[in-house]
Formats: sequence, structure tokens, C-alpha cells
Amino acid sequence: MTRTLSFAVLGPVRAWRGSSEIDLGTRQQRLILALLLARAGGAVSVAELVDLLWEADPPPSAVNVVHRHVGMLRRRFEPGLPTRAAGSVLIRDGAEYRLRIDGESLDLLRFRRLVARAGGSSGEPAVELYREALALWRDRCASGLQAGGRAHPEFVAVDGERFAAARAATDAALRAGCVHAVLPAIRLAAEYEPLDEALQARLLLALAADGRRAEALAAYADIEYRLADELGIQPGGDLRAARDSLFDHDASTDGFRSRRGVGGAALEVSRSTGAEPPAQLPADHPYFVGRHSVVAAAKELLAGDRPATALVIDGMPGVGKTTFAVHLAHQLAARYPDGQLHADLRGFDSGDSVMTPAEALRGFLWSLGVAPAAIPAELHAQAGLYRSILAERRMLILLDNCRDWDQIRHLLPGTGGSLVIATSRRRITGVAGPAGTHPLHLDLLTDAEARELLTRRLGDAAAVDPDAVNEIIARCGRLPLALALVATRSVGRPGLSLPAVAGELAEADGRLAGFGDGHADLESIFSWSYRALTPEAGRLFRLLPLHPAGGLSTEAAAALGGLSLRSARGLLAELGAQLLVVPVDGRWGMHDLLRAYAVELGEEHDDAAERDAAVERVHDHYQLSAYAAHLPLLPQVPLARPEPSGRGITGRGFTDRADAMAWFAAEQRVLTDIVARATERGRPRAAWQIALAMQNFFQDTAQFTQWAEVVSAGLATAGDDPAARALLHRSLAGACYFLADLDRGLSHLEHARALFDRLGRRAEQGHVENNIAEIRLDQRRYPEAIRHAEAARKLFRAEGNVRGATNALLVIARAQGWLGRHGTALVMFVEARRQFEALGDLHGLGTTQTWLAHTYSMIDDLPHAMATWQQAIDTFRGARAPHHTAEVLVAIGDFHSANGDPALAGRAWSEALAELDGTDSPMARRIRDRLLWHR
Repeated sequence: MTRTLSFAVLGPVRAWRGSSEIDLGTRQQRLILALLLARAGGAVSVAELVDLLWEADPPPSAVNVVHRHVGMLRRRFEPGLPTRAAGSVLIRDGAEYRLRIDGESLDLLRFRRLVARAGGSSGEPAVELYREALALWRDRCASGLQAGGRAHPEFVAVDGERFAAARAATDAALRAGCVHAVLPAIRLAAEYEPLDEALQARLLLALAADGRRAEALAAYADIEYRLADELGIQPGGDLRAARDSLFDHDASTDGFRSRRGVGGAALEVSRSTGAEPPAQLPADHPYFVGRHSVVAAAKELLAGDRPATALVIDGMPGVGKTTFAVHLAHQLAARYPDGQLHADLRGFDSGDSVMTPAEALRGFLWSLGVAPAAIPAELHAQAGLYRSILAERRMLILLDNCRDWDQIRHLLPGTGGSLVIATSRRRITGVAGPAGTHPLHLDLLTDAEARELLTRRLGDAAAVDPDAVNEIIARCGRLPLALALVATRSVGRPGLSLPAVAGELAEADGRLAGFGDGHADLESIFSWSYRALTPEAGRLFRLLPLHPAGGLSTEAAAALGGLSLRSARGLLAELGAQLLVVPVDGRWGMHDLLRAYAVELGEEHDDAAERDAAVERVHDHYQLSAYAAHLPLLPQVPLARPEPSGRGITGRGFTDRADAMAWFAAEQRVLTDIVARATERGRPRAAWQIALAMQNFFQDTAQFTQWAEVVSAGLATAGDDPAARALLHRSLAGACYFLADLDRGLSHLEHARALFDRLGRRAEQGHVENNIAEIRLDQRRYPEAIRHAEAARKLFRAEGNVRGATNALLVIARAQGWLGRHGTALVMFVEARRQFEALGDLHGLGTTQTWLAHTYSMIDDLPHAMATWQQAIDTFRGARAPHHTAEVLVAIGDFHSANGDPALAGRAWSEALAELDGTDSPMARRIRDRLLWHR
């Protein structure tokens, strides 16, 4: 579908169908397309698009406006596409959008491919590839769409790729002696980024190498003036070194090579010493276990046509990054015969103890035999000498505890066959940029690996008490550091059995105190990441454990911290960069031990009033959001609107039924926890309102047992509130009906009817009468069903409730059909269908279509029956109601079975069973019985 479409974002945003350019519409539509293109096929959330179009205070209709713009873009890409159709180019996945594009249809992807190929090449071929890549740029990324002179960070990042490629192109051209090939592209890039000293330094070297020394000197004077005028600073080391090279008489032939020559001299001196190759690796850990898949991934990266030159290992605190890096280095050491270097960069130590790149380089150069007096004073010169030496060697360099990309980029080899293995407790941005550099994420141990670790450390004791071992693994959350501390403690106290250790951890109830003396070790390791946070991110980290259960959404985090959505997103990204939280299926998760650490920090640093306020805000968020989410599901009795939050919380909005259903599914665990623990938190009204708000979600997803449990918990909190108790009894009756417990359902309905009668709420009485009629239908007591449904219809008509009256008419029609009065039933079904269509009630419409089809089948009108059944399936699937879809398919299967066609019957029943996969519907057992009987 995208073969005839092509896009450009390396300049003004443009699109073509074949050779014809497409009109991309308004600025807002072009902005949306620009961000999608900058993601290059990656997902962009609706929230990000809202932030893109409105920098502050988006209107209430912002989400709808975004969807409307997306729809218009879709129709520009695919003319003739129906208004609400999804299309095949700009596709939606939940609350996110992405463009379906290939590597040839977007200039950004072509640019990246060419740069990657250039990075893996050398000499003139590499320079030509860089030239082709840079020629794709026509202006800044998404030029002309800046708001208030500010470019979006995503577009700035893409621009950064251009400037990085220009720097790499200059280096390659200087080495190859063909700088003229890329000089125009370097000039242009330098004009766009006049304050990028590294880029400007390369421009000076390129001009000098092309015989334009006077022009280079003039360019330096201009740069020096700009830096002083705009930033109030003097040129840095890179620029000054480039300027100094202009006065070297050899610079006119090859300034770059003349500087390499200095390194070569130093290299010869180092080799003449005859010293043994350095062997600085720490000892491998005697109890190292597992990690087979990560070791295999690392070896695979080293085995390709373009082997990795750097592996950057990240993972949460205590996950064993250093232990793994040392083990991997020992596994690979034989491949690097010229020795191993090691440095602990102390990236997360406090203050001045963090090792600078210059310190690390000086240590490495000493180890490589360079005399201290021959080591240059400036960083770029040290890095150049270091890379010159490594260019002719195969060495392994282990860099532990790195803080960020700036700390390690000077320590990476340029060319040659050396390898860097680096570790960091944060996810380092920039790692995926340079060719040959690859991130490796270290996760928690598997259960089997955790068991092996304890067994190797504890020996027979672990085999004797497997249940205690399992409990310890669970309490430690499979975190290697925690497991090691428990094992060390157990070995150090011979009289302490493993069950006793497991008991101490259990008694600590998730607190770090359960680790005894190891408590301080865990705190120390975790604190390195915590201290790296800004105060705002630290506060949010301390509040996160107050979230009710499981992972949390960005919206919930915003409510918890009393933050704007944009601020919460930025702070969560900061926590994610430190690997204190991890993204999981669109939410944010936290390891149990980090949660325990955050709890202790919160109790130490935040007063009770602030913590209580955070809990109240997040409960307001869920109560208001659950209310908003239940409305698109069209409940028969909508809940009363909750009182506004007194804490500035508004809850989230929902675009449609699918959006609401997806939210309930994502937040189900959190919502049920709020209901279950409402009494201890003093929010009973929130509990029963949330329980009722979830009713239609539970019904449509066939979670009938959960429905009954949650509403029962809500009923327990309702106290003496008669209206709440009546609504909850009626909801419980619905759960009992679907669980085939009809007598209990009737009992709940009788309770509800008495309460509604006392309150004088006639419409709700009508719903109760109609529910009783439904149960009488199932009990085949058809005259009673008609009597109750007629009573309900009368009550609804008196209240002007068209939907309720139509539901009652549907029950009467079904009863008439079962009594053999098919003509009367058909007339009633057709009228009910017309009313439900007018109301937009998908449940009512689908149910009516189902029974209308059944009635057609009873009078042998097979074509109408099959067509109407299919309409019912389409309606229920559109409503995301698998239970009701399955009911229709069962009816079709029963019809085929009764008419002697077991193959068609089995096919329909199997399809029905698939609809119920993962639900607790009793219908599934009945379907399996049918399939078994027909084999």
C-alpha cells in the first residue's frame, strides 16, 4: 500500500504519490505527519500529538481534533477511503498512531542506512556514502513548522544525526585525503549549527586540507566572535587545536595526518619498551550463573560482517551488570591478544569523585606505555593518541559504572579490532548512534537462574528446603544482589535455617529490613541511582509506592504527584533513564525492592500530610476516570456524576467505547484493589461507584465471577445508603444471571425492588421488573415473563425512558416467540430493532438481531435467519462483547446441528469457544460439551 507513496522530512515535510506531490493540508496536519515521519515508523501517542499541537492548555476537544486531523491525512494518502475507515498507511494501535513505511519511502531511513554503511566502510567508498547521505538534506528537519522559533525535541534530535554524520564524514574524508567531496555538505551543516564547536573545528581542518587556510582562519575568527557574543565563552580545546594546526606548515597538505604522526611517534616509543600487554580485568565471579541468552546475543553481535566495537550494558541497580560484564570480558579475552584495560568511571559517585574522560585516558595511555610527559594536556588530543594506538591493536576495554554518553564517547576506539564493554545503571542515550555500538539490557534472573545461584552458594541446604528457596526467590524479586546478600547471611549464620531466613523476609512485609545487615548494602546500591535524580523526580519516585497496585499509567503518576501530564511524562522518563522504573505495555513498573526503598525514603523525607494528599489525588483520578469511562459503554442506568475533586484532579477523557474498554482492561487490577481496600482508606463512596462503573466492562468481557466479587465488595462499603445498595443488588443480580445462579439473582432483585419502591424511583423499578422477566424467560415461565415485562414497559413509558421501554418490548417479543406466536414476535422485534438503531444502543441492537434471526429460523426462512445472525455477530464484535458474540455463534451451531449438518455446527461452536478464550463464562463448558458430543 505504501509502495506508491514516498515522504520527506529532511527539510520541509512533503509527500508524493508516484511522481505527484500530495497537498498535506493545514499546518497542524503537517506537524502531525512530521512527528510520525521523525519516528520513522515508530508509534506516536495521542497525548504526544496533543502536546505537539498545543504547547499549553489544550482545549477540551484536543483529542477529537487530533483524530480528525489524522482522518484527513489518511484520506490524503488513500483517496476514496471512507470517513471512519482505518486505512493501511496511517494506522492506529490503541492510543497510538504510526506510519507504515519502508526503508525506501522515507528520506530519513535512506539517510540512516547510508550513514550506517559509511560507518562500516573506510577510505573513499565511505566518503562517497557520507556524501550521498548528507545530500538528502534540504533544510532543517520539518523546517517551517517551528512554533515561536522553537523546534520540537524530536526534530532537533534528527538534526543532530545530520551534524554527527557531517563530523564523521569530515574525519573519514581527512583520513582518505578527499575532503573536497564532502566540503559543501560540511559547510552547510556548519552554517546551520554555528555554535557546535566540534563541527566548526572539523570545518577548519577540512578547509585547511583543501588548501583554503586563509578562509579557515577567517572562519575561526567568526566562530570566536559568535561564542563570545552569544554565549560569553572562549573557544574550547577542539577549536583551539584546529586553529593551531592552521599554523603548522604541513597542515596545507594534510593537517589531520600530521596530528596522527605525533601519535605514531609515541606509539613507536611504547612498543620499544617491550612491556607485557596490560591485563587489567578483575577476577571472574566464582558463583556466576545463567545469562546465557545475553552472552549469546553479545557473541552474535561480534560475529557479524560488521562486528560490534562497543557493548553498553544497562540494567536496574543490583541486577549484576558489573558481574556480568567481567564474566563476558573473560569469555571474550582470548579474541583480543593485545591485552585488556579496565576503569571504574565512578559515574554515580558524588561530587568530584566521578572520573573524567581525561583521567581515564591518562590512565589508559600510561598502561599502553606512553610516557607521562608525552601525554597531551587536552582531551581531544589524548583521545586522538589513544585511538591511534588502538587502531593497530586488538584490545578489550572494560568501562564500569558509566554515567552518560559524554563520559565514554572519548574512550571508544575509532578503527581497528578493539572492543569496549561498558556498564551503566541508566539507559544511556546516544548509544545506538555510532556504528558498531550496541546496547545490551540486563534483566532480572529467571526463576531457574535464581535457584541455581542459591544452590551454588548454599549447597545441600538449598536442596533440602525447596519451598524456602522459592519463598526467598520471590521475596528477593529475582534480583541477584538481594539473593547474594541473603545467601551470604545464611552462610554466615550456620544456626539460621533457610525457612527461618524466608520467615524473616516475610515478616518484614516488603521492607528492606528483612535483609538484616544486607539492608545497608541494598540501600547503598539503590542510592547511587536515586542521588542522580533531580529533586522533582526524586519526589515522584518516593510517591510511586502509594499507587494502589501494579503498574501505573502516566496519567495516574501525574495525579499522584499533583503534576501536569507533560511534567509527569518528563519525570517518568528521567526515572526510566536511571532504570528505577521500566515501561511495561504502555505503563510504568517498579521492582518490589526498589518500591520498598522508595517507601522508606518517603517516610523519611515526606510528611504524612503530603503522602495522604497524594493518595487522595490518585483516588480522585480513578473515581472520576471510571465514571467517564462507563458512559461510552451506554449503561442502562448511568451513575450520578461524582463530586468534583477538591485537589484539582479532573480524571481522563475517552474518545469512544473502544478507548474506554481498553482503559478498564489496563486498570482492572488497580480499580479492584481500590474497591477491596476502600474501608481502610476511608473512601466507601468511591468504592461502590467504581464497582458499578465496571459492570458493563465485566459483562462485555464475560468476567462474571470478578463482576460478582467486585460488586459484593462495593456492597460491603455502601453502609445504610439505600440508593447505593439498591443499585448494587441489581448489579449483583446481573452477575448471578450470567453465572446461571437464577435463584440468587431473584433474591438480589427482590432486595433492589423493595429499596427502589421505598425511594420512589420508578425507572429503576422498571429495570428490576425487566430483569425478573429475563430470569422467568430462562426458567421457561413465559406468561410470567410477559407480565413482568409489561409492568416494566408501563413504568418506563411513564418516565419517558425509550430505551428501557424498548428493552421490555424485546423481552415480550422473545416470550411470544417461545409461545409459538411468531408473527406477533416478528413485528415486535422489527420495532425494537428500529428503536435501538435510533438510540445507537449496540447491545440492544445485537440482542434484537439475534432473536429476530432465531424467529426467522423457526419459520424456516433460512436466508433471512443467516443474514440476520451475521448482522448480530458484526454488531457484538463492534461492541467488543465476546460473550454475546459467542451466544450468537452457539445459536447458529445449534441450528445447524438440529438440521443435520454437524460440520457447520462444529465450526460455529469452535468459533464461539474462541471468543470466550480467557473468560470465566459458564457457556464455555456447555460449548465444549457440544463439541465432545458431536465427535
